[in-house]
Amino acid sequence: MVDQVSIVFPAYNEVENVEEAVHRAVQAVELAGVSDYEILFVDDGSTDGTAEKVEQLSAANPKVRLIRHPKNRGYAEALKSGFTSASKKYVFYSDSDNQFDLRELKNFLPSIEDYDIVCGFRIYRFDPFSRLVLSWGYNLIARMIFRIRVRDIDCAFKLFRREVFDVIEIESKKFFVDTEILAKAKRLGLRVTEIGVRHYPRKAGSSTVRPSHILSTIRELSEMWVRIYLRPKERKPSRE
Repeated sequence: MVDQVSIVFPAYNEVENVEEAVHRAVQAVELAGVSDYEILFVDDGSTDGTAEKVEQLSAANPKVRLIRHPKNRGYAEALKSGFTSASKKYVFYSDSDNQFDLRELKNFLPSIEDYDIVCGFRIYRFDPFSRLVLSWGYNLIARMIFRIRVRDIDCAFKLFRREVFDVIEIESKKFFVDTEILAKAKRLGLRVTEIGVRHYPRKAGSSTVRPSHILSTIRELSEMWVRIYLRPKERKPSRE
């Protein structure tokens, strides 16, 4: 039985969303029967008062922790800070924009006892059409290049065994962190499974993904392939 979880939220200019994110996270762990938990917000150089809001929430609930980047370092760096700072046996992450029902975490906990990574996939996705097209194309390319058998690579609803991050070093700087983790997990022979989750429209804030990122995406995917396949394998994590 899963008895402890670190919940990681990367956050950039999400002051309108973080309080609701805490509320939903607490609901999720209580519903799942997990009493030993922490909620980590990684403020990635926000300019809208996100960090100050999280500090207020932490004063009211000591299980809420703030990790702060003085300057914006990118989505992957925010997740890396959260994952490496997590202290619990299992690590869950989602975005701070509240587009998922975190109560569905309870459906993931039984599977993590048999797998190293449990990935969510969006059953129906509520995003602007342009972003849906970009995501579809990206997932197709990434699956082909890295032979990842995951249908929704960049879905921000994943649960990991903590030791995964002892053997997988995150080197990405932007939005490719999910691809990097799953590609390295495949190379190491880690056990990965998928569970469908519901997705909802964003109520506040705005996405930072733009069509102008296409060329840099292709370049970084190429560089990632070289890093993963032309270097020695990392060691597999030991399983208790």
